[in-house]
Order: sequence, then C-alpha cells, then structure tokens
Amino acid sequence: MLLYIHGFNSSPQSDKAVQTAHYIKQHYPHVDFHQPQLPSSPIAAMTLLCKITEQAQQQGLPLRFIGSSLGGYFASYLVETYGGKAVLVNPAVKPFELFAQYIGPQYNPHTNEYYQLLPQHQEDVALYNTHVIRHPDRFLVLLQTGDEVLDYRQALHKYHNCELHLEPNGDHSFVGYEQQLDKVCKFTQL
Repeated sequence: MLLYIHGFNSSPQSDKAVQTAHYIKQHYPHVDFHQPQLPSSPIAAMTLLCKITEQAQQQGLPLRFIGSSLGGYFASYLVETYGGKAVLVNPAVKPFELFAQYIGPQYNPHTNEYYQLLPQHQEDVALYNTHVIRHPDRFLVLLQTGDEVLDYRQALHKYHNCELHLEPNGDHSFVGYEQQLDKVCKFTQL
C-alpha cells in the first residue's frame, strides 16, 4: 500500500499529488495506491488516514507513505504508530504553532471549500506530534532551503538521523519533485 498525504489547503489535484499518481500508475500499476482528499479537521483527517492504514495492515500489505507539508507531519505519526516507510516532502514539524496565524475563515482553492480553522484544530493537530523519531531508518526527507512557508531547519533538526536530501533554493512545492520519484519509490521499496 502506498498512501499519498497532501498538505494544508491542498488536495489530490495538487501538482505533486498528480505527478505521483501518474508515476505510480505508469511504473507500479500493481501497487495499492491511495490518495484521499483529507477533511479540514485534523481529527477527521487522521481518522481517515488511520482507517486506510489499518485496512492495509489487516490485508498484510506493506505500509508506505508520501507526505507533503502537513501530510509529512501526519505520515510521521503513522510510521511511528503503525510502522512502514515514509518519504516526507518539505514536512511541517510544528503545525500547531503555525495554525495560530490561520485561525478563522479558510478557502481551499483545489476543492473550492470554505471552512473555519478553529483554535480547537490547533490543539487537535498537536495530538499527532512525534516529539522524537524513534525509527529514523524508516524516513527519507526531501527538503529545499527556499521553502517560503516552512523553516526547513526545523525538519533538519527533527529528522537529523534520517536519510536527508537537502537542495538549495526551490520552494514549498519542492521544485523538480517529479525527478525525485524514482528515489521515492526505491526508498519505499515498491
């Protein structure tokens, strides 16, 4: 099983998600690939992700994750809880701190959804914090120093024992992501 987890205010229609789906379909059509639209509530999102993961686990499928931004934060929790391997792309490290600046009305341009980010969501997302990465061999972390949304140094610090791929410049979307897909698939042992 390969589960692609998109970031905050994103969707399976984002560029990275579409590139990933196309690559998997073309090169690994046998892989059980999931790319759900996450609910805006962190608890609802994690409930969905855990359900998909637990179903794969019950079927005896290897657990593999790709998480972008907030999706990387969620993927870290899933790997530390259930096992498996994950590739994190410019992952959020402390989204509960960042949520404070987004409290209030939100719009997701990918889904055309309007919703409210509540103070409770800040507390809820903190429930899934992995303070320490206990299994660094299970993670490949892709970072670009030009990330305009997240401070890449937080991820460097948190995932310092993991396999890291750090590129200068770039941006939050991870410029050239499609060129990393072969590495992503090899690391997750597709």
